[in-house]
Amino acid sequence: MRLLEDESVVKVRQALNDSGLSDQLIELEVSAADTEKAAVAIGTETGAIIKSMIFLIGEQPVLALVAGDRRCKEDALPRALNLTGEVRKAAADEVLAATGFVVGGVAPIALALQLPTAIDVGLKRFKTLYAAAGHPRCVFPITVAELKKLTAGIVSYNIAEPA
Repeated sequence: MRLLEDESVVKVRQALNDSGLSDQLIELEVSAADTEKAAVAIGTETGAIIKSMIFLIGEQPVLALVAGDRRCKEDALPRALNLTGEVRKAAADEVLAATGFVVGGVAPIALALQLPTAIDVGLKRFKTLYAAAGHPRCVFPITVAELKKLTAGIVSYNIAEPA
C-alpha cells in the first residue's frame, strides 16, 4: 500500500480539503522526523520543516509547532498558552491518544483532541512550511497564516531558541 493511502494520511488529506486548502501531500523516502534529511529531500531549508511536539502541562496535552532548526523551550509553554502546571514531554502512547498519530507523523491538524497550540515565531521566516501528514514519511505544504487558522494556535516569540 502506498503511504498516501494510509488511514492517518487520508484523515489529514480530508481535513485539508474540508478547510479549502490544497492537499498536495508529498511522500518522502526519508522520515520527516529527521528535519535535516526531510529538508534535503524536499529541497528546502531545515527551519521550514515543522516539528509537531506534544507536551503535558499538568494533565493537559498541548501541541508545540517549532521550526526544524530550533529547539522547543518547554518551560515557556505554560506561559505562552496561559496554563499552569509541570511540563513534560508526552510518552508515545500519550501522543497517540491526544493526536491519533504516531510519534514522527503528528500532523498539526485532524487531531483526536483539540489541543492548545503554540506556534514558534521562527516559522515566519519561511513562505512555505512542511508539516507531517499523519505518517513519518508524508508531509504537506502550509503557510504560517494557514497553520494559525487551522490550529487556532498562538504565535509565540518565547517557545523556541536556535538549536
